[in-house]
Amino acid sequence: MDVLLDLLNSRPLVDGKERDALGDPAEGRRWAREHGGEGSPAELELLRETRDVLRDVVLGRRSPVAFGPLLEGVHRTPEMTSDGLRWLLRTAPHARLAAEVVLAWADTEENLPGRLRPCANDGCRLFLLDRSRANRARWCSMAVCGNREKARRHYERTR
Repeated sequence: MDVLLDLLNSRPLVDGKERDALGDPAEGRRWAREHGGEGSPAELELLRETRDVLRDVVLGRRSPVAFGPLLEGVHRTPEMTSDGLRWLLRTAPHARLAAEVVLAWADTEENLPGRLRPCANDGCRLFLLDRSRANRARWCSMAVCGNREKARRHYERTR
């Protein structure tokens, strides 16, 4: 699930400017390799497309049906091993990491429905996966966005 959040959060605002971890070829290659990919131009293009669809789906702007074209040619087959059941993902090498992200999203939706969401800070573009018992997390980071939002509301009340 780390790769899911890492991809969603790979285009943050830093000092008011967008910083795209997949935009620069060298930085994108490094990002993909750190997440088990190959870093090819075709893989980076597919990851950027996957990220855009994923953001729209999580924000409710698109239906999950939008993942369909990203999963063309992807097959998951079960394999029994001495350790138990394992799923093999078969796809073109450049599409494996993007397919894993979509599968991680599906797993999250099934096992933690409604817990993947955008940060409640309007000036933040990051997403969070709420693992709290109460399912009430609102900010990607309490230390940054949570404190900023609480300080802003306090200022508004006392003004």
